[in-house]
Amino acid sequence: MKIYDLRTEYRENPIGLAVKSPRFSWKMRTDEKNTVQNIYRIEVTDNGKTVWDTGMQESRDSVLVPYEGELLCDETLYTVKVTVWDNYGRAGSAETTFETGVFDPQTFRAEMITHDFEQEETACPVFYKNILLKGDVKKARLYATAQGVYEFAVNGVKAGENRMTPGWTSYHNRLQYQIYDVTEQIKSGENLLEMTVGNGWYKGILGFMCTSDIYGDRVGAFAELHITYEDGGIEVIGTDENWGVRTGEIRYSEIYMGETIDTDAPQIREGNVSVKDFDKSILTAQENEPVRITERIPAKELIVTPKGERLVDFGQNITGLAEIRIKGYKGQKITIRHAEVLDKDGNFYPETLRQAKSIDTYICNGEDQVFLPHFTFHGFRYICVEGIDEMKPEMFTACVMHSDMESIGSFHTSNKKINQLQSNISWGMRDNFLDIPTDCPQRDERLGWTGDAQVFSWTASYLRNTALFFSKWMRDMFAESSLEKGVPHVVPDILGSYSSSAWSDAAVIIPWVVYQTYGDTRILEENWKCMHEWVDYITNNCEENGLWMTGFQYGDWLALDKEESADRTGATDKYMIANAYYLYVTDLVKQTAEVLGYEDDAAKYASLYEKTLDAFRREYYTETGRIVSETQTGCILALYFNLARENDRGRILKTLLTNIENHKNHLATGFVGTPYICHALSENGAHDMACTLLMREDYPSWLYAVNMGATTIWERWNSIKPDSTFDESGMNSLNHYAYGSIGDWMYRKAAGINQLEPGYKKILIKPMFVKGIEEAEGTFESPYGKIVSGYSCKDGKIHIHAEIPANTTAVIVLPEKGEKIEVGSGVYDYEYDTGTSLKTLRFSMDSTLSEIVAEPLAVQMFNQFAPGMLDGPMVQMAMQMTLAEMLGAAPDARPMFEAVVNALNAQEE
Repeated sequence: MKIYDLRTEYRENPIGLAVKSPRFSWKMRTDEKNTVQNIYRIEVTDNGKTVWDTGMQESRDSVLVPYEGELLCDETLYTVKVTVWDNYGRAGSAETTFETGVFDPQTFRAEMITHDFEQEETACPVFYKNILLKGDVKKARLYATAQGVYEFAVNGVKAGENRMTPGWTSYHNRLQYQIYDVTEQIKSGENLLEMTVGNGWYKGILGFMCTSDIYGDRVGAFAELHITYEDGGIEVIGTDENWGVRTGEIRYSEIYMGETIDTDAPQIREGNVSVKDFDKSILTAQENEPVRITERIPAKELIVTPKGERLVDFGQNITGLAEIRIKGYKGQKITIRHAEVLDKDGNFYPETLRQAKSIDTYICNGEDQVFLPHFTFHGFRYICVEGIDEMKPEMFTACVMHSDMESIGSFHTSNKKINQLQSNISWGMRDNFLDIPTDCPQRDERLGWTGDAQVFSWTASYLRNTALFFSKWMRDMFAESSLEKGVPHVVPDILGSYSSSAWSDAAVIIPWVVYQTYGDTRILEENWKCMHEWVDYITNNCEENGLWMTGFQYGDWLALDKEESADRTGATDKYMIANAYYLYVTDLVKQTAEVLGYEDDAAKYASLYEKTLDAFRREYYTETGRIVSETQTGCILALYFNLARENDRGRILKTLLTNIENHKNHLATGFVGTPYICHALSENGAHDMACTLLMREDYPSWLYAVNMGATTIWERWNSIKPDSTFDESGMNSLNHYAYGSIGDWMYRKAAGINQLEPGYKKILIKPMFVKGIEEAEGTFESPYGKIVSGYSCKDGKIHIHAEIPANTTAVIVLPEKGEKIEVGSGVYDYEYDTGTSLKTLRFSMDSTLSEIVAEPLAVQMFNQFAPGMLDGPMVQMAMQMTLAEMLGAAPDARPMFEAVVNALNAQEE
């Protein structure tokens, strides 16, 4: 038995940790089945001195165990040793370290400084200071942040690999700082400190209107260098009025517009430094994974377009930068433009960027050079190159940039197009999770839309470890929300628009997703006020009937079931959507109160839920089960959010299936309905229709975009039309991840990986076959270890494979058989025949009648063999009975069912 992956606050050996009660997590690895942890012991020491020793704790807790020892000191290195004993009496141990930073930001001596350059000066200021150190350096830690985005260099060497620091937060409320180990860059004697600051999100061009100076009209620099000498002495050097400032090679830099770098003869200007008013209490140590270059993609092809444009194709739509390697002549000007796609004639097509110019310009100095922008990023697959006569593929590299979250999930099948869809989903996340969850990475927007993040949050948490990313973003949501205004539509809020269902509901749903995925109760504690105040805001704005019927709503954004092209809200009653979500988040707040032990609040929101549900049913459902909005999304929410009365679910499912059939077995859903449509079908006896929707290849469908060459998820189902022309709405991103929310269904239903308890302490393995996919497998690195679930269904044999990590248990449900097997940790394989004459790939003895008649072909055959049978009152009452139950109650019906199944088999062949 081995202990591995020992972490502190999700991190490996962190430095600068400013969490007063850090939490420790570890995993167990063993080949022995049914292994659980019986005892753990955590020992934390400071230079050999014990500051916390749990002793032998009889517990199975191994995820986010909080530190409860002596008060931690600033800038101290602690060693953590964890020893575990399992139920077989075996022991294992592991060690890690964490180094604290500065707990009280008010103790920083540095000042926020700025420059006096005129507003017309577009060059990035470089703040600098020459320092003289008095001895040999044992340790050097740099704390730095900016009002803007910055890079810090010590003796000409950049500190760390982070980019776009300090990230985007609610700058008036919170400003992150980063911590760097610069010991190897510092030397005894003279040293040069330089801090270059770009406009970034703080001062730069931002939003639909391309407005600048949203947070301030001057960038600022804040840094403090802590030197520990070999003789034990300590020196602190911080930014103040004694620093200098000048302009440098970066002559212009804007996130939307691009960057200009002049290495030939830039005009260097000296300026004066002054101290800005700045409240240090808003400073917070880096909370999420920094943005980094995580992958480098070589040029795939050089292209000359019909218009004569010279392009580089990298083969993948990415977020990041194009690196250029060249030995140009002195003064040579190179211009790089970016685009996601080519037009139908094969020409460069940058129109999806709208006002974002995304142009990088370089002036060469005549030497061998590598050009890469500093303070911008682009969404692109193609670059158009001007100013280079002889282009070679090896000169160009696409540098992928995003928050460097750990990849934890994979999904692979025997179907190449589904695999490409999964790749598109994954890339859509990578391209848009750049410090905040942006809607798109390329155009003049790139905002933290709450609705997009909310609908994708489950899928995101299967793909990458989102715990720190979402925790950081939720703190900004908390800072900008209130009981009076509600929750913003974008976070950080630069639009001043608040409170719409499905969007603002992110305040409740995302903390719940993190809790369910990682077992992290701290995010619930931190956001409890914001979560319940969002529900309270809705309650305070309800009509006399107890429902939310006022204010702006996005509805089922970009749904296809409304003819008016100017209205993007879809055909589903937007206040029905609002109240469906009102009920959903009220229930989540009730459950959160239960988790946190707030009994009175749990009772309060349970009562509110029941009262509101009654009002909702009276408003939106008839006594016979009809819905006010008999749209796909109206039915989906009724089923998935469990809003319909139990005896009405069959009718609502039938309405949903009829609507889908009327759309020729296609979806017509937007941002609200799409995440849940396949779940609602699979969970209500119509899994076959869910599979049909997944496997469609014509418009509108997920695979339509795949067939059109997409390498990311599109904003619209028809962002590129079948004739290769483009949607002309002026809102047409080819890198929008919201519709990638089908990924959650792919992991939960097709691969069958589900959590039965928060953090996957107890796991449900329940793969569901998808026609057209003979083999599928999902993997997921849970807080306890790797979970694997896969199936193979071919040659008359079914094979199920599952891997369950130590210290967890699982329930494995065998498809077709419906058999449930409770297991402990270990590797499990099951193989059996596909079934008897009453079993097909579509239906099993555990299938309900409603599941069977969800298939139009089955309905036709029943009507052929027994006309009128399905309309009989007894059959309607038996819709939720399984085949086995029906044949047990009415054995005379067996010949008819066998005839139908045999006909289905013949149709399959």
